[in-house]
Amino acid sequence: MRIATWNVNSLAVRLPQVLDWLQAQSADVLALQETKLTDERFPHAALLAAGYHSVCFGQPAYNGVALLSRVPATEVQRGIPGFDDPQARVIAATFGEVRVVGAYFPNGQAPDSDKFAYKMRWLEALQTWLATELEHHANVALVGDFNIAPEDRDVYDPVAWAGQIHCTPEERAHFASLLGLGLFDAFRAFDQAPRSWSWWDYRNLAFRKNQGLRIDHILLSQPLSAALRHCVIDKVPRKNERPSDHAPVVADLDL
Repeated sequence: MRIATWNVNSLAVRLPQVLDWLQAQSADVLALQETKLTDERFPHAALLAAGYHSVCFGQPAYNGVALLSRVPATEVQRGIPGFDDPQARVIAATFGEVRVVGAYFPNGQAPDSDKFAYKMRWLEALQTWLATELEHHANVALVGDFNIAPEDRDVYDPVAWAGQIHCTPEERAHFASLLGLGLFDAFRAFDQAPRSWSWWDYRNLAFRKNQGLRIDHILLSQPLSAALRHCVIDKVPRKNERPSDHAPVVADLDL
């Protein structure tokens, strides 16, 4: 089973790139973030013509998440239960025996901002809900744009980014708490090339200089971690014309 995640930074703009990538990579489940589409505008028909079912949770212009899959989704959940949130950031569904939670974590803007306080509340709610998900599902994959670089090795310049958004002690503590639920970082299960990032700013030739962050993640429950065979960041789509600023992360499981 191939599970992937990709912040596409507008599906309306990048649908052709997503379709090309799905044809090349044959993912079984692809979680998308920042679709930036209302549910009424979501391109279900185009995706189905390409062999993919889809469920979505969107809003106009901002945020938006979706799950694309070879088989239809069941037990679809939109949003974090019990957490009052007008932003479309979480969609979960079951595919066979695997529960996939696709999430677009809040950015947080700056450590002293109201948006950072919202991010902390959101992360607490996510963790509480995931604990119950793990009680009901053995095979859970939490995937998406976390907007958290969990360690200094996930940042091209740890000194410059120290204490900045994505790298604050508070955010990293929440990432560690997710691992504490019994989840495992699929990318770090293997030896990886140094300076491996999933996001590069559009500005300052960041991609050409390879100045990025690893903020897109696939976390797996223990049974899925045991079935994990491979995990990579696919940088190829970042070289496209008009690319997303994120690259897909892909995990292969022996399921």
